[in-house]
Amino acid sequence: MVGANAPAGRSALDAVNLAALMEQSAGKPKVVVGLIDGSVAVTHRDLATESIRILPQASDRAPEHASAAALRHGTFVAGILAAKRGSAAPAICPGCTLVVRPIFLQPSTANASTPSASPQDLAEAIIDCVEAGVRILNLSLSLATVSPNREPQLVQALDHAAAHGTLVVAAAGNQGTIGGSPITRHPWVIPVVACDVAGRPLAVSNLGSSIARRGLMAPGEAVTSLGVNGQSLTGGGTSAATPFVTGTLALLLSIFPDAKCSGGKIGDHASRCAQSRHRAARARCLVRLSNDAEAAQELVPCLSGRKPRQKPSRRTSLDPTAFACLDSFRMSGRSGSAR
Repeated sequence: MVGANAPAGRSALDAVNLAALMEQSAGKPKVVVGLIDGSVAVTHRDLATESIRILPQASDRAPEHASAAALRHGTFVAGILAAKRGSAAPAICPGCTLVVRPIFLQPSTANASTPSASPQDLAEAIIDCVEAGVRILNLSLSLATVSPNREPQLVQALDHAAAHGTLVVAAAGNQGTIGGSPITRHPWVIPVVACDVAGRPLAVSNLGSSIARRGLMAPGEAVTSLGVNGQSLTGGGTSAATPFVTGTLALLLSIFPDAKCSGGKIGDHASRCAQSRHRAARARCLVRLSNDAEAAQELVPCLSGRKPRQKPSRRTSLDPTAFACLDSFRMSGRSGSAR
């Protein structure tokens, strides 16, 4: 999480027109959002703690055992998603259930601003979240080490998420490099690049072919959320940008509760290619449906590349401006260079 100074004028929510969608819903408890990160200071007065639960598998990882950086990072990201409306944080989907699966490692030397996880620990955490019924998984983290063998255990865990229809939204990373990681290269993952309020990618954001094909941009400059000791904190980077996409998807799934995201069985090269094509179609849907409220009712089923089992009721009345935020997340051809 990169430190930043808050600019005057436009807020992060304004930059992606997200306020209109937030007026439609604060989220529904049945929509379970997973957060694999540092621990969360659940005693913070501005967190919607009634909607937050810690996975039993992580019960031995209490906040007092976490590094200060990991606790601060986890609380900051949780605030973007699950802070109480009216607090200093964006508080995108506090009505959804937030499942926290802490991973407590110190920031890596290569990326000192973002807590990191070993591929093995991350793979286990992903499986835990999928088995807990998570529908959208937020990964605002990086890998501590990457081996030449492409991390098969982590790939298998992401395949497991795809097979169960658990959407995975992951930070592109803050090293300002060209390339990807075993996370962002996976065809089921939605990589997120950080941008400023004018929609320009931040120089710290990693870029690459998989990120350009399937990635989205979200506000990652001077984002204000929750700190550990009851105060607010301003920061940025791709870790801060990622929950904006996660929260938006959570609100859409709350509005359209019957929508399904199906990954199917993933095991061979052909199915991986099919998943990649579905992901590309998924990103195009985010752009194409942004200003059409009736078409937007088809958005969440389109995320899985298939039609809904039942056509959404035409009685559902939505303000088209509520979906203008989706167009703001697109890469707009600027993913090849950072500014």
